[in-house]
Amino acid sequence: MTFEDYVVARGPALVRLARLLTGDSHRAEDLVQEALGRAYARWWSISRMDRPDVYVRRILINVNSSWWRRRSSHETPVTSELMTAALDRSAAGRVGSDLSTAAAERDAMWRLIAALPPRQRAVLVLRYYEDLDDGTIAEILDCTKTTVRTHTMRALAALRTQHPVNK
Repeated sequence: MTFEDYVVARGPALVRLARLLTGDSHRAEDLVQEALGRAYARWWSISRMDRPDVYVRRILINVNSSWWRRRSSHETPVTSELMTAALDRSAAGRVGSDLSTAAAERDAMWRLIAALPPRQRAVLVLRYYEDLDDGTIAEILDCTKTTVRTHTMRALAALRTQHPVNK
């Protein structure tokens, strides 16, 4: 597969993943552009891998983490169109749900997810949005399966204790 073919096939999915990681569509596009730029430089070796998408996702996660380490990048994302749409779909499935209540719950949940540490947020996005197993997530994040499960457990525990419904 050529690099151009890969970008056409997987580019939109990478942008969706980046939007969920960052909470900002503009920064997500910049993140994907930087990740694809790094992948292009090594494409001849990446394309020979069994699963090049795992490696490109790892680049994306690492670029996102590097962005957070920069001193000038301490912005707080307010909303995410994709997270909003995903939570809208789940709220629409509830019978008798009030739309304003669902919107308030969605907004509160997104704020809690955005406040999680980057690795925990990445694990939740890769597991529940990308629907990846522990082994693949561990490969993307360059850690063990146990670390993935620990990040998941801690992130879900934080969400459970901080969600307004539980207070």
